[in-house]
Amino acid sequence: MQEKLISEFPETLSVRKSIDGILAFNCNKNVLLRVASRLRDEYEFQVLTDLASIDMGVDAGNSRFGAVYHFYSHTKKMYVRVVAMCDSSESPTLPSLCSVYKGADWLEREAYDLMGIVFEGHPSLRRILMWDGYPYHPLRKDFPLAGKEAPLPPTFEGNEDATSVIPAPEEGGPFHSPNTGVRFASEREPRSVEGGLETIDNI
Repeated sequence: MQEKLISEFPETLSVRKSIDGILAFNCNKNVLLRVASRLRDEYEFQVLTDLASIDMGVDAGNSRFGAVYHFYSHTKKMYVRVVAMCDSSESPTLPSLCSVYKGADWLEREAYDLMGIVFEGHPSLRRILMWDGYPYHPLRKDFPLAGKEAPLPPTFEGNEDATSVIPAPEEGGPFHSPNTGVRFASEREPRSVEGGLETIDNI
């Protein structure tokens, strides 16, 4: 499957390194819709199980934002991962997969709401967690833990005291993720410095 799929998109699809054994590809956003259609129709990946938006940081330039897609085949009992990056950090866009996978609807709305990625062709792209008119995207790496002051929606009338957010104390923090010497994703979860990162790094 890997070689055949790449041969169909030789200039826009490439194998992506995967530490968990899932077949993974880097995909140019311009062919993402076609690749998703091929996965469904030709390779029997019937379900889009997950879409995770990613932020590579403010220093990543135009390669800052993107999305990781996980597709699942009920017949083959396997997953495939596809990563597509936006080509602009100022106005990040990706094509909507709603026409191929109906389950993309809410997943894309969440990524739009919290990361600010616009999914072109989505039938009703609007916020799903934050209110209409909220000016920020809380999952971006430069968004502070304490939040930002913003006008509340009309439904908050009479609750003006809720405009201030007191950040919860980082008990045991600050927290860090080990980046070497781990084999499983669960071992990369952030741990308290007091818990001993040196021990974690030597797992």
